[in-house]
Amino acid sequence: MVTHSLERDRAYSLLRDLVTSGEFAPDEPLSERSLSTRLALGRTPVREALKALAKDGLLTIHPMRGTFVRQMSFDDLHEIHELRLALEGMAAYLAATRGPTEPLRNCAEELRSIEARTTLDVEEAQQVGWAFHDGLFRATGNGRLVQSYDNLRAQSGLALQKMRQYSTERTRQAVSEHLDIYAAVEAQDPDAAQQRMWRHLSSAFEARLTALGAIRTQYPGQGDRHA
Repeated sequence: MVTHSLERDRAYSLLRDLVTSGEFAPDEPLSERSLSTRLALGRTPVREALKALAKDGLLTIHPMRGTFVRQMSFDDLHEIHELRLALEGMAAYLAATRGPTEPLRNCAEELRSIEARTTLDVEEAQQVGWAFHDGLFRATGNGRLVQSYDNLRAQSGLALQKMRQYSTERTRQAVSEHLDIYAAVEAQDPDAAQQRMWRHLSSAFEARLTALGAIRTQYPGQGDRHA
């Protein structure tokens, strides 16, 4: 506990000096990962120091742009994607061994209603889509798996939140993919459910990278630092 406190205080001091020296340009997107590497400190003390700096009015945190800092790096997104493949693939498999729960059935009904409409509300579809993912994990009956998923959601900010940049076309595709996963769960076909979840996540990940690609050009010379 003492060591953790010292690291947090050291991170605060180092970051405060960087901010007040003007080394960080106003509104410059920053990566928690890059700051952690730069300061040779763990990401937890860096995260806590950033929150303290924001509370002190020395910088502004934009939650919709990243975890606790400005932007997430492409490496962060790839790591989170791999975790999602493992966790959500297992959730789909286990849920299919048990069959759908009532909340999952309700989500499927809402998705069918959305799919049938001529005009699609992207925000509504994404909200129901996330409810479907939540319901799928809870349909597994595996508390540890649910907790792992909740932890990932809590720690990963934008990487696991709805994206306003999603097109109507991509959203319709996602609705269809969710219904395909549900059909496998309903048929109690674990292998099909898992495979369809993997395909859905891979499609969603590619769409996310495409939507975020503009950030590379928004900050020229930054390489793959932002996402």
